[in-house]
Amino acid sequence: MRCGPLTDNGRVTDDQERDRESTLRPVLNGLLALVAVALAVGMVLGGAALIGTQALGLSGGDDGSSGDSLEGESLYLPPFHKTSEGGPAITLDTQGSDRAGNGGPTQPTDEPSDSKSPKSGQISLQTVETSVGNFEHIDLTGVYPGGEGAILQVQRFENGAWADFEATIPVSNETFSTYIQTGVAGLNRFRVIDNATGVSSNEVRVRVE
Repeated sequence: MRCGPLTDNGRVTDDQERDRESTLRPVLNGLLALVAVALAVGMVLGGAALIGTQALGLSGGDDGSSGDSLEGESLYLPPFHKTSEGGPAITLDTQGSDRAGNGGPTQPTDEPSDSKSPKSGQISLQTVETSVGNFEHIDLTGVYPGGEGAILQVQRFENGAWADFEATIPVSNETFSTYIQTGVAGLNRFRVIDNATGVSSNEVRVRVE
């Protein structure tokens, strides 16, 4: 008897497909599980790193803000000053500090100001005699700051106005000196004037007997 080829009408093929699927399914499930675990671990590590950098102030925004806030700042410690008895040993001078210059407080000077010193351009006239005899010497001395080389005209007060006297004085080293004589009895008032600038001195008074 002759037999034909054996067939199962596709059953063998279906069984093979099922076998392959049953073999691949655990592999795919394992891969998906590994991917899920890797994603979870990555998210946890990333979140921990972000929290750590924010806590330490190492993020980009914190760097910029902290750098801007610290830029140009400096520390200033005012000087110590002793206090009176019964008070604290030292105190801090927090008032009257001048930080525009060298960064320290401005200390008042103990040097007295000489208000009587002539200013530049003013003429100071003096005489040692207050009373002289007829035609005796009347010594005139003075200081003329900034008036080096000037020629000063001596004047006397006559009839309600200043009139030129027959004497002139040159200024050398910003000082001058000369003497005059007069026979006009009574109280005489003298001054000197720089006719080039119009600057005049104070007056001096001498009585002629």
